[in-house]
Amino acid sequence: MDSIPPPPLDRATMRSVLVADDDPSTRQFLAGALASLGFDTALAVDGADALRQARANRFDALLLDCRMPNGGAIDVLTDLHDSIDAASAGVPAFATSAEITPVLRGDLEAAGFVGVIEKPCRIAALGHALEAVLGVDARVTLLSDAEAMAASGDATTMGALRELLRGELLQLRSELHALLHDPAGLVERLHRLRSACGFCGATRLGAQAKALQGHVYEARQVAPAAMERFRRELEATLVALAS
Repeated sequence: MDSIPPPPLDRATMRSVLVADDDPSTRQFLAGALASLGFDTALAVDGADALRQARANRFDALLLDCRMPNGGAIDVLTDLHDSIDAASAGVPAFATSAEITPVLRGDLEAAGFVGVIEKPCRIAALGHALEAVLGVDARVTLLSDAEAMAASGDATTMGALRELLRGELLQLRSELHALLHDPAGLVERLHRLRSACGFCGATRLGAQAKALQGHVYEARQVAPAAMERFRRELEATLVALAS
C-alpha cells in the first residue's frame, strides 16, 4: 500500500500564503519562516495592498495583521467575502496580532477567521497552525506498509495492530465533537494516537495529529476548521485500513 516517494519540493508544488503586515521586520520574519516550512509567500504592506493581491490571486491561506493602514484583518476579510469574483474569497484566513484580547478573538471568529496567531510566534507554532487547517503535505504517504513492518516485525503483527488502530479511530470519531470543547483532553488523546499511528504506518494521520496537537497546545483552544481537517484525515485512514 506504499505510495511512490514524493518528488523533491519545487515551486510548482509549494502552497502559497499571502502575508499582510505594515511592519517590515514582521513581514521579513514571517516570509523567512514560511519559506523554511515549505510555503511560497507574497507580501502586502497594508490592508489595501492585501485586498488587491487577494482579489487578483488565489492563495492557499491568508495571514492578515489586525491593525494595518487602509484596513485591518477584519476589514480585508469582510471585503473579500463581499467580492464574488475575488480569487482568494473563501480561502482559510488567519489573523495575526501582538495583543489578542478575548473580545478581539470573538470578533475575529465571528468575521470568519479560522485561527489567530499571536506575535511574536515561533516558527514551529506557525507551521502547526497552517498544517492543522490546510493539512500536512498531501504527498506524505497515507498508509505505509514498509514503516509498519519495520515497527511490528511481521505481517501478522502488523495486521493485528492495524485492526486495533481501526477500532481506536472509530472510537475517536465518536468523541471528536466533545473534544472540540476540551483542548487539554484533545492534546492528550492525540499524543496517544500518534504512537499508535507510528506502529501501524499511518504516516499522514500521525503527522496531522502532531500538527493539531501542537496548534491546540499553543492556541489553548480548538479551531473548528482544524478539527474538521483532522476528521477528514481520520476518515481517509479508516478507508485505507479497510481496503
